[in-house]
Amino acid sequence: MSIDLTGRVAIVTGAGGGLGRCHALALARRGAMVVVNDLGGARDGTGGSATAAELVVEEIRAMGGDALANVASVTDMAEVEAMVAEAIGRWGRIDILVNNAGILRDKTFAKLDLADFRAVLDVHLMGSVHCTKAVWNLMREQNYGRVIYTSSSTGLFGNFGQSAYGAAKLALVGLMNTLREEGRRNNIRVNCISPNAATRMTGDVLDEEILEALDPSKVSLAVVALAAEDAPDGVILGAGAGSFERSYITLTRGLVLGASEDVPGQIIDRWDEISDRADEMIPTTGFDQARHEVARGSGQA
Repeated sequence: MSIDLTGRVAIVTGAGGGLGRCHALALARRGAMVVVNDLGGARDGTGGSATAAELVVEEIRAMGGDALANVASVTDMAEVEAMVAEAIGRWGRIDILVNNAGILRDKTFAKLDLADFRAVLDVHLMGSVHCTKAVWNLMREQNYGRVIYTSSSTGLFGNFGQSAYGAAKLALVGLMNTLREEGRRNNIRVNCISPNAATRMTGDVLDEEILEALDPSKVSLAVVALAAEDAPDGVILGAGAGSFERSYITLTRGLVLGASEDVPGQIIDRWDEISDRADEMIPTTGFDQARHEVARGSGQA
């Protein structure tokens, strides 16, 4: 199917370069009006400049699209609210929010300062919370919204030296899972993208051969899909090098061991049985685990 976003208004954070720039351009090519948000700071979040966002706006206008530049810090709720107000004042609505802004302060956990840990969470997690909160009631009132969070394989599967980044990225999956439920009645669909792309965030992390294959514009095709009217809801969509995958959080069938004093030892001794993935399930809400356990414990399943 062909995706047409004509008349839709999108906010893309961290859109002055890399993935965010590609997302903004991809949405604009399909007719969306775009707020290009970027603080213009360094990879670690320091500094700031409007130049990066303004250059992307010029690119969008050159292709015949409509866009405005914004330098709000996603860590500042007042600045985020002002950004949203500016978009509404210009276009009257906000349909799509792509939470892409992020920073890196990679160190092993033993060497990582807690101030750096908090800074990473503040941008990735709380920045996404701020932006979502600022548009949420508007989307509820208009009975339409598409919210996209940028998760990561680091959050899903782990990477050495990225404890703060991984914690923030998996937290966004938890946020998505709840907002998916809360937004459904108002046609707000909430999803996560798990991208792999050659950007300044990955330039000194991945091998050159891998970087050549990871054109960030290929990831943006997945973002367009998640921004569409027919987008799925509550998914983690992997994207990189033109390949697209779906990640799941699953629950094994497990064992019923009761509550005797030897249960801790049985858990260790029978770990392979507990871990057996035959007949594993994909819970649709957090309550599904409790329902499963109660049914198994009472002999009903």
